[in-house]
This record gives sequence, C-alpha cells and structure tokens, in this order.
Amino acid sequence: MSDAKLFQDSAYLQKNQYRDSRNLDARAALHRRFSTAVADWQPWVFDLLQLKPGMRVLECGCGPGWLWRENVARVPDHCHITLTDLSPGMVAEAEAALAGSGHHFEFQQANIQALEFADATFDVVVANHMLYHVPDLPQGLAEVRRVLKQDGRFIAATNGDNHMKELPLLVPEAVRQMTASWRMRGITDQLPFRLENGRSLLEPYFAHVDLHRYDDGLWVTEVEPLLAYAFSMIKPEMDVPETAAAQLREAWAAKIKAEGGIHISKDSGVFEAQK
Repeated sequence: MSDAKLFQDSAYLQKNQYRDSRNLDARAALHRRFSTAVADWQPWVFDLLQLKPGMRVLECGCGPGWLWRENVARVPDHCHITLTDLSPGMVAEAEAALAGSGHHFEFQQANIQALEFADATFDVVVANHMLYHVPDLPQGLAEVRRVLKQDGRFIAATNGDNHMKELPLLVPEAVRQMTASWRMRGITDQLPFRLENGRSLLEPYFAHVDLHRYDDGLWVTEVEPLLAYAFSMIKPEMDVPETAAAQLREAWAAKIKAEGGIHISKDSGVFEAQK
C-alpha cells in the first residue's frame, strides 16, 4: 500500500498511527517548543471560529481535544460542542481531559463520511489537520455541508507543499542507504488536501472560501524532539536500525552545535468556508 493510501486507511489510523495521542504528541511537542510564531496555533485557530454564546459546534477529528483544552477558558457560555474522532482512543482522551470543564461537551466516535447528525444542526464545523486522512473527501465535505446551518461556517486546517521541506534533506546519505525503504518526509507530499488545492476542493460545496495563512517556522535546538517527530511518521512494520538512529542523532547534534540550531520551514493555514 502506498504512503498516501496508508494515511487514509481507517484500520491503520485507528489501530496504529492514531490509536492514542503518542504520535501526535511527538509532532506537536516539536512545534510547541521550537515554533517562531508570534501566536500559538490553537488560540489562533480558536479565534477563527468566532464563537458566540449558544452556538452549536462540531469538531471532526478532534484528537485528544487540544483545541478546546488550550482555549477552555475562552469558550462562550451555553455553547454545545460535540467532539468526534475516528479513533475511540482519541475520543476517550478528549473526554477525560474536558469532562469536568464546566462547558457542554459531548464525545463520540464518528466518521466524517457518515455523520449521524440531523441536517442543519451546527453553526460551526471544525476539521483541524484531518481532511487529508479522508478516503472519500467529496463525501466527507458533502456531510459537513449537510450538517451545517444555512449560514454555517467550516474551519479546515491543513499544510502546504513547503511544510517541513528541509526535514528529508537533513538525513545523511549513509543513513539513506541504510534505510532505503524509509523516506523521512512531511505529510503534504503524501496526502491530498493541502493549501495549494484546498480552495478548489471546497468551492463545489461552499459559497465563499477564504484562506488564512499562519506565519511560522521552527528553530530546533535539541536533537531528541526532532528524532521523535521523524520516527512518529514511520510505518509500524518498518524497523529502522539503531545504527541509523545513532547516525541521525550524531549528525543533527553536530549541526546544532555548529549553527546554534536547525531551521525548518512551516507552511500551514486554515480555510474558512461558508455555506
């Protein structure tokens, strides 16, 4: 199975990559600790939701609930927020973190391609870095449109072609040869919904589509978080030799010592689509 198909395979996503939040945690930790952005990602996305008291909100692919955990004090009164994810493990983590928040959260396992909600239920639907996992994206977008109210808004985050573009170039040739079956690369060259094509994919379903770009980059000054990020993307059946990991660690440590850090580009943003 190709990498693109693997990252859209429901069984793989539920049982391996997103069985729980460990792989996501490794990637998020790198961004959180070494970001050069003025505003943190989750508050920046939350601002785009433009929530008002009493709104009904659906998040598809909520993961461990980071968007709400980091903004819980900013949620307006009487909002009804439903968090869903394909992975029951992710839903359980989100519920454990938010169940005592004092706000009206509901949690359930759900597939964006077959949402079990009535037509015109929600004021806002959120998909934060998850649409590239949807095998039948047209069906998923049709479902989002169906459950949105007439003036509802869809907030969809993704990455662009230049996201983490330096990461594969940081792998020494000796390690490339040792791990011929493993290509360290970003998610954007595997998966189909990205900044470059998101507008054209959304426009058949929504009357207005705007793109908000997030100004950010990474200045990485420690080796281990970068290794954890890289290994979080590896297929479970791939056995990376310890000698390869050691060579990566040595090469990246030397680069950080010589240059003070490693610069890695980021290319992320949010599409705001209105029905």
